[in-house]
Amino acid sequence: MKQIVLLFGLIWLGLGTASAQQPKAEWVTIKSANLKCWECKDRLEKYLLLEKDNTEAGILQWKINLLQGEIKVQFLPDRASADGIRTALNNAGFDADNSKATEEAYKKLPPACKRAEDGGGPQNRKPCHVKPYVD
Repeated sequence: MKQIVLLFGLIWLGLGTASAQQPKAEWVTIKSANLKCWECKDRLEKYLLLEKDNTEAGILQWKINLLQGEIKVQFLPDRASADGIRTALNNAGFDADNSKATEEAYKKLPPACKRAEDGGGPQNRKPCHVKPYVD
């Protein structure tokens, strides 16, 4: 009986030590001038899900606010960085804070997802932050 209690105690200590070594997940908020519509959101989410490097790089989850034009990303700091996440967004075709999207990826975006100066984003009397209802 004493050996079982000792064994459980060692296991508990080992788990406690292992979890203490895990870095705490961090959040970063990134502004994007061309992340304003549901189509942009779908495109970015598909990119983040399908790009194996993103999930293996430590991105845990994200929340996109289309009205604010921002994305909040939770990541593991020992496997990813805020700059790495900005680069991933740039590679998907979106501006990220002060860094611009890669030209090749930006060209592939639909017109609604382009920068305002390129004619993209919400049009007059046509909000694009809500997916249209199709009957």
